[in-house]
Amino acid sequence: QVQLVESGGGLVQAGSSLRLSCTASGRTFATYRIAWFRQAPGKEREFVARISQSGAIPDYVESVQGRFTISRDNAKNTAYLQLNSLKPADTAVYYCAASLWGTVQRNDYHYWGQGTQVTISS
Repeated sequence: QVQLVESGGGLVQAGSSLRLSCTASGRTFATYRIAWFRQAPGKEREFVARISQSGAIPDYVESVQGRFTISRDNAKNTAYLQLNSLKPADTAVYYCAASLWGTVQRNDYHYWGQGTQVTISS
């Protein structure tokens, strides 16, 4: 079992950057695939990015490709999502999630953080 806590959200202007962190409790963080999802008001929670246990295989939704970077530091039990060139359309609550084998489907992930709000002003 793993518990996840996100941080790093905030209110920034379009074109700015943020780095989100997802810190896990427990000694098994390295065994989990980590993903980031986001949910905008009135919309479904959508996949943003995921990273394999070793960190070697990142995967992104097309709308953030080239702007967002997912990474992890297993020694610190932490995953990151670097958000660059932010747009108002990126405004959402961002969640990290963990699964032993998760794909891009929300239902694959058994462990979730509480979310961190990212708001982009135009």
